Amino acid sequence: MTVPAGRTVPAAVPAGRPLPAHPADVAASAAPASKAVGRAGADLDELIRRDPGAHRVLTGDRPTGPLHLGHYFGTLQNRVRLQRLGVEMFVVVADYQVITDRDIADRLAEHSESLVLDYLAAGLDPDRATIFAHSAVPALNQLLLPFLSLVSVAELGRNPTVKDEIAHSSQSAVNGLMFTYPVHQAADILFCKANVVPVGQDQLPHLEVARTVARRFNERYPHPDGTGVFPRPEALLSAAPLLLGTDGGKMSKSRGNAVRLSADADTTARLIRGAKTDSDRRITYDPATRPEVSSLVLLAALCQDRAPEPVADEIGDGGAAALKRTVTEAVNEHFAPMRARRAELAADRGYIRQVLREGAERANAVAEATLAEVRTVMGSV
Repeated sequence: MTVPAGRTVPAAVPAGRPLPAHPADVAASAAPASKAVGRAGADLDELIRRDPGAHRVLTGDRPTGPLHLGHYFGTLQNRVRLQRLGVEMFVVVADYQVITDRDIADRLAEHSESLVLDYLAAGLDPDRATIFAHSAVPALNQLLLPFLSLVSVAELGRNPTVKDEIAHSSQSAVNGLMFTYPVHQAADILFCKANVVPVGQDQLPHLEVARTVARRFNERYPHPDGTGVFPRPEALLSAAPLLLGTDGGKMSKSRGNAVRLSADADTTARLIRGAKTDSDRRITYDPATRPEVSSLVLLAALCQDRAPEPVADEIGDGGAAALKRTVTEAVNEHFAPMRARRAELAADRGYIRQVLREGAERANAVAEATLAEVRTVMGSV
């Protein structure tokens, strides 16, 4: 993240004891690169490699249940890669956003701590990444009022992601939090002046709201030194392919079709044995016509850091049973160190709370500095 002259960013707060050693940092260097959507079509990933210190990332998850293999290969591995490059990372445990599309926040503290365990086990280092709970940063939420004044009701209603969420919501009526969700995400992104946000394709409309809010705020309340208060964040789209769940549908926490990162070897084997395939004994990698078989081949290939085609060729006429054995062995071998690391960390819940507490201290310092700047340019001091 580039900081304009004369402004400072508080130093990171150490998270205490060092994390146990593991190979995740090494593995992350081989993670799939990201496709960037940036200004004038610039290759944002290459820009990050050239100058990681000029970029600040905001990312995170809602604590609604255990993370799974799709999360790891879709986002977690790339976060660790960006961390290794030296990019400043803010990782939000979006606990307030759990109630966006549900009546209550079930087992919120438990799920929040479990999410942090998954982060740390995957290789995120709280000495290099600020990991914090949304609810622990009051100044972040104070940005919502001025931000909401910059977006019309019609614009919120047209947001395709919100429309899709409303269509699939289990609630009988749409609440205000759901409707204004993109502006909440804008506050998450802009409070720390993140200029890079790793997102999926379906999240691009939300990021466009954040970019719009940043532009309109800077135009309405110009900074005395001639710069804008907020950067216009850019999207970093993961190049990681989609992994299907064991039922052939989208892998999801809520659908019961995912292999959790925290699953033991026996549970992993049982779930993969039950995965949907097809009747063709010859194993090939053809996502268009054989999505379920190809997803399993891809999972094995990702765990082995190989291309999927030779993995399929090696299984050949072994059929679904041989495919599932290969996938099970690959997954259990790849994630064994991570699972051992997670079990070690889980034995000390006090440390997990310390990570969140010290992350909140760091995030609060940044949020309060940003809010003070906002108040100054708005003339509300």
